[in-house]
Amino acid sequence: MLDIDTLKFDKDGLIPAVVVDAGSRAVLTVAYMNRESLEISIKEGRTCFWSRSRKTLWRKGERSGNVQQIVKIMTDCDRDALLVFVKKAGPACHLGTDSCFNETIYECDSDEPFSFDSLYELIKGRKTEKKEGSYTSYLFEKGLDKILKKVGEESAEVIIAGCARERREAIYEIADLAYHVMVLMVELGISIDDVRRELASRHVIDKKVKQEKMS
Repeated sequence: MLDIDTLKFDKDGLIPAVVVDAGSRAVLTVAYMNRESLEISIKEGRTCFWSRSRKTLWRKGERSGNVQQIVKIMTDCDRDALLVFVKKAGPACHLGTDSCFNETIYECDSDEPFSFDSLYELIKGRKTEKKEGSYTSYLFEKGLDKILKKVGEESAEVIIAGCARERREAIYEIADLAYHVMVLMVELGISIDDVRRELASRHVIDKKVKQEKMS
């Protein structure tokens, strides 16, 4: 563990802290810490920053309840910046968005790398803003029964491919199932972070024993 005495605070006694979602790895915000706020963050296990405008300490979520539980704090090679991985209890931005970074200045023509988070956001957009000819919008228009039916059908396809040990077919069907499950998640208001938190809470998943009724 690095001694904080080796960190390089600027002339005002501050060091920039890039706050990152520990699950999605999305950048949430950039704030500043001084030595006191960093020590408080480490002691309490939740983010505490220094407000440059108000010249005072502020604990994230103290008023809003949108606290950030710290998972890990890292520094760069020059030791003049921090990377703070957190589990957030609500929006990171004071505007009510998950991240403070929402406005694009430049974007190259190449496609963005795939991620489940980006797919989820795309699916969510098809529910809030219906697009003509979109299969996803069609599913939302048909409602929960139709979505559940598709999840059931795709689950069966995965089982069939798995039983046949058809690897490529299984990949194809698992992708279909994953997509339809995400449509169901959006319909029910379940976020990817909700699922991440549930999985993260299962510390003894390898030792969990399923109880079955004796016939």
